[in-house]
Amino acid sequence: MTASAKLVETKGLGIHFGGLKAVRDVNFSLEYGELRCLIGPNGAGKTTFFRLLTGVHKPSVGSVSIDGTPIDGLQTHQIANLGVGIKTQIPSLFDNLAVRENLWLSARKRNPRAAADRIADEVLETIGLARAARTEVAKLSHGQRQWVELGVVIAGRPKLILLDEPAAGMTGHERERTAELIRDINRTCAMVVVEHDMEFIKMIAKTVTVFNRGEVLMEDTVDNVLSDQRVKDVYLGKQTGGVTL
Repeated sequence: MTASAKLVETKGLGIHFGGLKAVRDVNFSLEYGELRCLIGPNGAGKTTFFRLLTGVHKPSVGSVSIDGTPIDGLQTHQIANLGVGIKTQIPSLFDNLAVRENLWLSARKRNPRAAADRIADEVLETIGLARAARTEVAKLSHGQRQWVELGVVIAGRPKLILLDEPAAGMTGHERERTAELIRDINRTCAMVVVEHDMEFIKMIAKTVTVFNRGEVLMEDTVDNVLSDQRVKDVYLGKQTGGVTL
């Protein structure tokens, strides 16, 4: 690996579903330690692109590399073994177990028992749920459950985390806490975040990649993206009723 190597890199990436080109010729790169947000209107291709990064979909053309390793053809668990943590909208918690038990089980997959104990306690502090360590996950609020899911991901000590709409369904306070948590996690881990909530995007993003019709429309700082007329035309104006940002 060279100093200029990218943590994530796609070249000419595309996927076809019959005659539909859901993602077309996407060249994308993510630096080590970077946080990137992906936005775009419904059907723009961002979720499909996300699934190409996670191994859920296999590319029709082009390639994806993570930490210098091509992932074409790898299964999701093999991609996770490269140091990739994935949090989707589908719950992945054990509801009948306590918060700490969920975190411990995640940490134990790759660590001895003593190390798993230490990691679980550290993650409890990071996600702000130390007082709820013995609470069954089923009894938590929606926002707290999302924080536990994030905790389960970071307990695996990944170098890259892929998040799919982490603020969905949250209250205003929960969104703010989640943004704070993501910024904290990003100090030690690169992240790619797919999100619709533009206020949340402004809380966490430095660089934003905008998808439209399966292609990258633009990629720039969050301020430049949100003030760009093309983005307002294809996304903000349609999706938020013309809200001025």
